[in-house]
Amino acid sequence: MWYKSSARAEETTGEHRSVEQHSPAGNIGIFVSLPQPPSRSSPQGTTAAMPFSNTHNAMKLKFSANAEFPDLSKHNNHMAKILTPAMYDHLRSKQTPSGFTLDDVIQTGVDNPGHPFIMTVGCVAGDEETYEVFKELLDPVIQDRHGGYKPSDKHKTDLNPANLKGGDDLDPNYVLSSRVRTGRSIRGFCLPPHCSRGERRAIEKLSVEALDALDGDLKGKYYALKNMTDAEQQQLIDDHFLFDKPVSPLLLAAGMARDWPDARGIWHNDNKTFLVWVNEEDHLRVISMQKGGNMREVFTRFCTGLTKIESLFKAKGHPFMWNEHLGYVLTCPSNLGTGLRGGVHVKLPNLSKHAKFDEVLKKLRLQKRGTGGVDTAAVGGVFDISNADRLGFSEVELVQMVVDGVKLLVDMEKQLEKGGSIDGLMPAQK
Repeated sequence: MWYKSSARAEETTGEHRSVEQHSPAGNIGIFVSLPQPPSRSSPQGTTAAMPFSNTHNAMKLKFSANAEFPDLSKHNNHMAKILTPAMYDHLRSKQTPSGFTLDDVIQTGVDNPGHPFIMTVGCVAGDEETYEVFKELLDPVIQDRHGGYKPSDKHKTDLNPANLKGGDDLDPNYVLSSRVRTGRSIRGFCLPPHCSRGERRAIEKLSVEALDALDGDLKGKYYALKNMTDAEQQQLIDDHFLFDKPVSPLLLAAGMARDWPDARGIWHNDNKTFLVWVNEEDHLRVISMQKGGNMREVFTRFCTGLTKIESLFKAKGHPFMWNEHLGYVLTCPSNLGTGLRGGVHVKLPNLSKHAKFDEVLKKLRLQKRGTGGVDTAAVGGVFDISNADRLGFSEVELVQMVVDGVKLLVDMEKQLEKGGSIDGLMPAQK
């Protein structure tokens, strides 16, 4: 199946997702009760404390910070690189209005020391306020992960596909599929690592109502995971659209599989080129994809659909989480800003064996993974190539990097096929 595990590793957490090889969509990143948190009004207007609990509890405050500080001696993630005993001591008694604590933020990074292919983030947000309450930790994590993005920097958004140059001419003999994805969070609700059952169900209801209003080539249908017929499930498997209960320890440690499959589902348009996953790692995961190399067409559909969805949610009084510093706020710090990953499955059997392959990718600000996700190796020289950045660049700029970079990679592959050298094609650092 296309998305057999939520091991998306996008990077929460790190980048953790599984997809079937050559899927058109490709791959398209704990709960507490310390002193009782302030009550938060639910979307329905009732007021109740969040029912969260696990190994984190108020008793830990009876122990010293040193006694509670996690052993990070063998860890290789951004959180472990930043967190110090002094910082832990300063932040450990804090919590967001919904009750998300420092230990909730870091648990996935404590339980998962690192990843063999990428530098994982090692922390998640439980609500929009997490990024403010724990900024002493998260600001340097964000700066480290996003290439020096400073706390004073402002993010830019550009969802106008007319600003993309080219993108409709990637060689389909090499580029097997193209897709663009992002996530969105609905303001007023906790994020998936921390949301309650009622919140999750309210998000699903809102999402179905909004998506049902789409028309034209975006008109589609919602499939709730827990209510699928056998025929619907088989069709979604055949289409490589179905996602299943997370098995990735990155996601499990962040609490994202609780109550599975309650209030999770998949919506897709009738043409099967535009998908929305509901209540997976983010409230919404929006994906535009198709076979071949027409990234312009994929990006245009992505921008049109996403803009319409945002307008529909705003009309219901539920805008997406956004601020001028972080852009769109998502569960994993790796996805802040645009949340966008644009990429292709591309055949590079010769270039991938070249000593300078990794150097080329770094200069182009691109990243590679196997077509089965970050946890997989490439098969037959086919790689999933996508933008490495999310924050500090606009959507158009990131897709432009992919378009221009993949064209160059294909040119290099063709040169090596002929027995030539790629020295004359080496790019400057973007």
